[in-house]
Amino acid sequence: MIEAGHFLLIVALALGLFQAVVPLVGVLSDDRRMAASARPVAVLVFVLTALAFAALVYAYVISDFSVLNVVQNSHSEKPLLYKITGVWSNHEGSMMLWLLILTFFTMLFTVFAKHLPARPVALAIAVQGMIATAFTGFILFTSNPYLRLDPPALQGRGPLKLETPRTHPCPPLLYLGYVGFSLCFSLTMAALILGRVDAAFGRWLRPWALVSWVFLTGGITLGSYWAYYELGWGGYWFWDPVENASLIPWLMGTALLHSAIVLEKRGSLKIWTLLLAIITFSFSLLGTFLVRSGILTSVHSFASSPQRGIVILGLLAAFIGGALFLFALRAPAIRDSGHFRPLSREGALVLNNLLLGTAAAAVLVGTLYPLVLDMLTGAKISVGAPFFNITVGALVLPLLVLVPFGPLLGWKKGDIAAACGRLWPALAVAVLTAGFVLYLVQAREFVAVVLLALAAWVICGALCELFVRSGGAGTSLPNRLQRLWQLPTGFWGTAFAHAGIGVTLLGIITVATFGEERIAVLAPQEHIEINGRQLVFERYGAAEGANYYDTQLYFTLKNGMVPVGSVVAGRRTFPTQSIQTSEAGLLWRGLSQYYVAAGDSRGSNKTVVSVWWKPAVLCIWLGGFLMMAGGVCSLYDRRLRHKRQGGAA
Repeated sequence: MIEAGHFLLIVALALGLFQAVVPLVGVLSDDRRMAASARPVAVLVFVLTALAFAALVYAYVISDFSVLNVVQNSHSEKPLLYKITGVWSNHEGSMMLWLLILTFFTMLFTVFAKHLPARPVALAIAVQGMIATAFTGFILFTSNPYLRLDPPALQGRGPLKLETPRTHPCPPLLYLGYVGFSLCFSLTMAALILGRVDAAFGRWLRPWALVSWVFLTGGITLGSYWAYYELGWGGYWFWDPVENASLIPWLMGTALLHSAIVLEKRGSLKIWTLLLAIITFSFSLLGTFLVRSGILTSVHSFASSPQRGIVILGLLAAFIGGALFLFALRAPAIRDSGHFRPLSREGALVLNNLLLGTAAAAVLVGTLYPLVLDMLTGAKISVGAPFFNITVGALVLPLLVLVPFGPLLGWKKGDIAAACGRLWPALAVAVLTAGFVLYLVQAREFVAVVLLALAAWVICGALCELFVRSGGAGTSLPNRLQRLWQLPTGFWGTAFAHAGIGVTLLGIITVATFGEERIAVLAPQEHIEINGRQLVFERYGAAEGANYYDTQLYFTLKNGMVPVGSVVAGRRTFPTQSIQTSEAGLLWRGLSQYYVAAGDSRGSNKTVVSVWWKPAVLCIWLGGFLMMAGGVCSLYDRRLRHKRQGGAA
């Protein structure tokens, strides 16, 4: 079976090369038959890649220890679900997943692009074929997961420490986000080759940018929750290099989405949108290089060969260098239309792009500077949270002020006074929030006062937008509800996404300002005070799983003498590899949470216990899902427009 998967991947390499060359030659020579071959070949490449990936999954499921990759990354005692997810828990398998998603997006593009002109579609599929060929070759020649081990091993040596249901969807979602931007890149290459960039190009580009952005948002959100729950630190974002590698393309993808709106609606920002599409995918490839090269130290990364990193860096240089060269060659001939004044919706979106782009650059510098300094001088330094909090925070502040204004300004020429008039309820709520928080913290946390006021401003600004779209103050309630029901889903998408930013900020600042932390060494029947409550350590317990056993600590939360909840924390031991992990206990109280982590044993009957009170912590991830919902709403609206405009395109 594994040989069949290996063979199918080799055939996919040959067909990928065909996909990369023949449609390109067909478009340039005006041969319609050659250009039309792009669609069926792209589908066939996906089918072959999917079958090859399925063969690798099957080897993991049956614990085929004659396959080197399975031996190194799986174990016969793993539950079935963990065996399957173990496929992408390593370098070779994760690159296969990367390739599978790439060919999957190309196949989807062939299906949903039937109404688009044949020439740009063929060129975009050809560029996708070039990327697929390069990475298929990379897998076969440097990262082959189909190699046999002779003689077969009797047992696997795979790591067990990341086994948690919360881990499963995170890497696929991130890859769906990373790789999805390849279609934006390929469409941009097609537009540059043909020299045609107009509003229609914005309509073609934006749905794929939205899909990728939604998946990347989901991956970052779930990854943050995984780190929060699994690592036992009580934190949700550490400015870890691998976290930053996903945040940078997310920031640039957000800028690309807003720029594509201006291109679609007004025919402006053509060159800037093309450049953003190239840069966004460049950062996606850069993230792959940083994670897979082995040059980063991260709780999320896998150990990898530096030689593989050099190959990935070469691919990065080839694709991005070639794209930038083509951009430099063709961009001067592209002319913008649809001029606008600075105080307009276009102007607000341009400022949005500049702030997001600068924030991405700041994160990039903070992530790469230690690496570059190490290579040049041998000095070892680290750039920590204070740098990122200050630099990114300084850029986020004006962006938060700007967010509610954008949807309420007119195209070409906006009326700032009218927008302010529509946003006065949001301003009033923000001022009241600032006053209330100032009363609570007694001026000790001025930054928190400002940020919580801004969170209220953004959330209420999204509600104000919906209120305006429903007819405003002069509309009766039945008519307002009817108008809201009839609003295009794109308007709801904008409101949800913007509100999600405010909700996430609300959670972050509330936890940082009002959260509490306590650490104590406890024996049974002893307690620790936190948030005016008593967390009583009741007793020890034990539990076993298929390949681990738990030492459990049972706690009761009391308000005075009255029990108000219970929680179980523990330490999980994997005996086959002598690995021990912390299993946090979570006790929810609405949007807030008590977070309990068990540390090392002290003596025969005592344990180090860490407890956090995290008010409104759920808002951090709720905001992420609101942003995802906003993207889905906008995407649905986009699909309806494509159906109506299919003939025109």
